[in-house]
Amino acid sequence: MVREDREPEETGGEGTPTLTPGPEALAHLELVLSGACPLSGFMTRAEAESVERHGRLPDGRAWPVPVTLEVPESLTGAERVLLTDPEGTPLAELQVSEQWTAEDGSRRAAGEVELVRPPMYGALRELRLTPAEVRGQHEVGPFPDRPLMAVVTDRPLHHRVLHQIRTCAEELGRAEVLVLIDTGLLEENTAGAVLAAEPLLPPRTIFVALTLPRDRSGDGFGGRWTPRQTGLAAHVAAAYGATHVLVEGGTEPEAAEGGAEYVVPGPWCFDEDGQLWSPAEEVPEGTARAELTDDEVETELAHGRELPAWFTPARVASEMARMRPARTRRGLTVLLSGLSGSGKSTIARGVRDGISRSGRTVTLLDGDVVRRLLSKGLTFSREDRELNIRRIGYVASEITRHGGVAVCAPIAPYEAGRAEVQAMVEEFGDFFLVHVATPLEVCEDRDRKGLYAKARAGEIPVFTGISDPYETPAGPDLVVDTTDTDPAESVAEVLAALREGGWLPQ
Repeated sequence: MVREDREPEETGGEGTPTLTPGPEALAHLELVLSGACPLSGFMTRAEAESVERHGRLPDGRAWPVPVTLEVPESLTGAERVLLTDPEGTPLAELQVSEQWTAEDGSRRAAGEVELVRPPMYGALRELRLTPAEVRGQHEVGPFPDRPLMAVVTDRPLHHRVLHQIRTCAEELGRAEVLVLIDTGLLEENTAGAVLAAEPLLPPRTIFVALTLPRDRSGDGFGGRWTPRQTGLAAHVAAAYGATHVLVEGGTEPEAAEGGAEYVVPGPWCFDEDGQLWSPAEEVPEGTARAELTDDEVETELAHGRELPAWFTPARVASEMARMRPARTRRGLTVLLSGLSGSGKSTIARGVRDGISRSGRTVTLLDGDVVRRLLSKGLTFSREDRELNIRRIGYVASEITRHGGVAVCAPIAPYEAGRAEVQAMVEEFGDFFLVHVATPLEVCEDRDRKGLYAKARAGEIPVFTGISDPYETPAGPDLVVDTTDTDPAESVAEVLAALREGGWLPQ
């Protein structure tokens, strides 16, 4: 999704329109500007389709993923576009060579990009070395002829992978090690858990922070990487001078023609008798113990328990406990979404009171109150409603960042808007979605404000549930229905779920 931080008519210097690319395009842009991507800008339709279908550019060069830029209709006909970071700072100028429509109906712009100023946003900026800088460090080091093995990770390095790294490096001829930290899922302090493992890695290990454009799915500290995304990691690693690459959390890789050679160490497990990590085939049957899953790690941290020493080094465990404190001390946003009249505001007030009684700092962001203050002047068009939700999400994320609890009760009818709020909040803390699933006919029968009647009469042209859809949440954390229940029962359900999850004391 393209996020326009400015009005379409606002421009950069000399009348050039500005655009803040979406997260994936922004990641692609930084790779291009740093030299980690062997392209001069964003792909044309022919180039993107060739890569999508064949994994190659039209000229035959191998490349695993399309590098495209989504643009709004307001930029139709633009010959130049100033691309900015999320804070509005200019990064590069795009010389538009082509605009085209993708299969999903979105508009794309292609063309070469020219650096305006080096990026300054993002976590671990001091570690965002360019490929040329890393290659230079390796070449002037004491062992420039040794292989360079890149380890690409978006999660802390625990004992299992640390043993694998040391073993693989030794098998490759005492290879030097380059750790590429993908910060796409990591907060700056989360990345500190990766850096905490430095003493347990081979000498002269180089750490580099970057952001890889890829779909990020899954819970905990990282998701699984698709084969194409693993292939992208191999190409980027090769640009940094790596001869080999180990992708932590990667799926079965595709052929990495033009990229670093894959290192696939195979499954390892912990030998409880020998108290060490080894390849699974070397561990006697009945003594093998699997690594904790991301969900199990999150559960331990959520309830304030120490991670076991057999699983992770003490230095890493300490950093993880610091960055992911027990949920009773962690920032949280509770978003209640439902139709007008569903009872979400009443529930939200009760939940706010219950959280307050637990001793936690809590703020209520009710939809109607936000409309009168934070979003005064906005209409009820889809664009303004999405902006209203985005504003709520931003305020909630700030409350969460400072360790408080935000209880929000907007209608939030669109899945994309709810997902955007979740992404903003989870950069700093936790997110809990409650779907107040009271049916439309019940909400309309209540109609305390007379809004449904006005919508049926055409006096309100855009109204959720009547003339505009409510997109049912795909994966809420809790579903409540106030049809035949006292609101206090729904409040109790929400508070019980928060206690069970560890956000409130028992």
